[in-house]
Parts: sequence; C-alpha cells; structure tokens
Amino acid sequence: MTDFDFASRVERVEPSATLAISNLANELEADGVDVVDLSVGEPDFDTPENIVEAGKAALDAGHTTYTSSNGIPALREAIAADLREGGVPAEAENVIVTPGGKQALYEIFHTLIDDGDEVVLLDPAWVSYEAQAKMAGADLSRVDLSPYDFQLEPALDDLAATVSDDTELLVVNSPSNPTGAVYSDAALEGVRDLAVDHDVTVVADEMYEDITYGVDPTSLASFDGMADRTLTVNGFSKAYAMTGWRLGYFRAPDDFVSQAGKIQSHSVSCAVNFVQHAGIEALENTDDAVVEMRDAFRERRDMLVDLFADHGIDVPVGDGAFYMMLPVDQDDQAWCEGAIEEAHVATVPGSAFGTPGYARLSYAASKERLREGVERLAEGGYL
Repeated sequence: MTDFDFASRVERVEPSATLAISNLANELEADGVDVVDLSVGEPDFDTPENIVEAGKAALDAGHTTYTSSNGIPALREAIAADLREGGVPAEAENVIVTPGGKQALYEIFHTLIDDGDEVVLLDPAWVSYEAQAKMAGADLSRVDLSPYDFQLEPALDDLAATVSDDTELLVVNSPSNPTGAVYSDAALEGVRDLAVDHDVTVVADEMYEDITYGVDPTSLASFDGMADRTLTVNGFSKAYAMTGWRLGYFRAPDDFVSQAGKIQSHSVSCAVNFVQHAGIEALENTDDAVVEMRDAFRERRDMLVDLFADHGIDVPVGDGAFYMMLPVDQDDQAWCEGAIEEAHVATVPGSAFGTPGYARLSYAASKERLREGVERLAEGGYL
C-alpha cells in the first residue's frame, strides 16, 4: 500500500465533530439501538411543498445543465432583493450562489487568507470556521464569550484587545451556532468600529437570520462603513428545511466576487441548476411555512428550558437558531460519549466549538423526542 505524504492543510484539521457524533448515532441505530439524536442542526420538517414542486417543475423544464458559475441571474437578483430588504446594499453582481453555505465560506477563506494571516473567532464558534481557516493557512485568535452568557456586547473590550492592524478576518455569526445568541445592534456597532479602525474584513454568517424569537437581527453589512468590508454568508438549509438541496450564497464587493469566482469555477463549477430555481420559490413564496417552523422551534426551546429547570439546571437561552448549550460538570467530551453510549442521547461536546464545559443540543426534533432525551439523560445520571 502506498505510504501517502499528506498535505499539511488536511493534517491541520480534524473531521467535523458534529458529523462524527451523527455518524456514531447512525451506527448505533443500524445495530437496532433507539438513539435520540440531538447532535445535528437539521430541521425535522420536510422541505415546503411549494419548493419541492418548483424543483420538479425545473427538472421537467430541462434545467439540468450547467449554469453561469456564479448562479442563474434570476436567483442572484432575488437574493440581492432580499438583502436590500434587510438594509444591505446589494445587486446581483455582488452575489455568488454556492452549493451550500460551507462552500461559500470555503471560497471566502481561500480568496482572502494567506499563510500566517490572523483570523479572529468568537467562541463558541461553529466547528467548520476553525477547520476552514486552518486549511487556508491562517493563525487563529479567539475571544471567549462564555463568561458573558455568550453575548458579544459585554465582551467588546476583550474583542478590542484581540483585533489589531494585523487581523485579516473576523468571523461573526449571529444568530449563533452553537449558542442561539443574537447579537445586539450595540455589539455590531462595536464590531463596525473595530473593523473600520483596523481595516479588517468581516464575515457575517447570517444562516439563521430567519429563525429568531421575539427579536429582529440586524445585518452587519447594513451599518455605515461596513458594506465594502463585510462578506455576508447565508443559505437555504435551515430556514427552508433544504439541507440536502445544498444551496447557499455570499454577498461581497465587486472585486471580491471577481476573485472568489475563480475558485468556484475551478472547483464546483456551479450550484445545481434545478435547485437554484427552487431557491427562487423559497425566497419569494415561503414566508408562511418559515413562520410555522420558527414557531415550533420556539415552543421546543421554551419546553427544554422548563425541563432542565425541573432538574435544577439553568441553561443560557438564545433568541435564535435551534441550539442550546447545556452546562456539564465534567469533561464535556467524556460526558457526550457517555450520554450516547449509555443513555443513547447524541449531543456535541462544547470543546468542539472552542468552549469546554458544555454540550450542544439541537432542538430541531419533535417535542416527544426532546422529552425522551431529557428523561434518558436524567435517568442515566447526566443531569
């Protein structure tokens, strides 16, 4: 067998912790074990029927060829219009449509980052930020939000002590995976001030912007001075229950689009043609379904808060996404391994997100399964 000399870029990173836990859950289920899987951030709803029908109609119409690498014009126009409604200056030419949000981030990191460039993350940070930054050769600096109940505003002094003229990129994810935190306008204004003062580019990952509870998130690129230095990432997986369709996008200034487009054209070529047509339908005619799913997520979040309170556990409550960080009083990796092996409840260690001492739960599952999960954790001595 060949002894491969693997590239350093892949040896810098570990496999996705969330997918690793999910794979373990699938293996147990294949062996006949009933696992309450709270590990993966995937809505348990079917893709809304109007989107499915739009995809079928696009197939019937023969939309099965390559498209323009950056996306079909109609979808790019629809995305730009949606961004403008949120106060973000955008035209179709500012948008690249990608096969999922991860591909958007991949193109951003590899367009901007050279070996040794500094990338700043806000912890807890979604697991793929670190991996993608390292694959691009970045050096990481991290700001811990856990002492502030995962909110950014009270941590602005810590962020200011970290960001400098040497910082190439700051990643801001609001609403947040894994905490559900929605950062205040004051927090985002603080980010704006630091970015302008130090000439820093900012990734605004707004994948969960349509899944919020009682708050209206503000797009970072809408603040004065931020449109030309913000790379806004979004997609269709979460709000529209389209995880397997693999459709995302990012909005960037013209010169960035022209450079990132090279990576898209030489890697994935383009997003799937008929899926892009379904994306137009999602943006334009699916508001009611999004509200229905969002209301269900909120009910589940509130139920979980009450269930954990019954066991004397106070969990930080996020105003967005569908995640919860459960405090654990032991090594979080060992806790999560025990929970899945003994209680058959799948969660993700907080250390995978840069914040030990927690387990991330996804409440994108039915109320019945969530109750069952809490009961199993309690009976197994994990609460």
